[in-house]
Amino acid sequence: MESVRTCLGCRQRAPRSSLVRVVARDGRVAVDAAARLPGRGAWLHRSQACVETALKRKAFGRALRADNLDATGLLQEFGVDTLNQKAEKAMDQS
Repeated sequence: MESVRTCLGCRQRAPRSSLVRVVARDGRVAVDAAARLPGRGAWLHRSQACVETALKRKAFGRALRADNLDATGLLQEFGVDTLNQKAEKAMDQS
């Protein structure tokens, strides 16, 4: 029987294999693909909605017990546009 974890974004329980582990490394949120890095970890679906929800709720800092974490690398890895890129796209479309 496979382990079950809770997604930091949507708060739904899911099998460990369908989630990715993230950890705090040097003030940044980093993906732990092998799920072997030391320290506290949190689990997240690889979806834009879950990443954005976790950021809005400020869930990374609480779950990883770290303040002022930079999630820019995580956003880029998951293919989520940063706020600045969204604003630029909106201006280009106008």
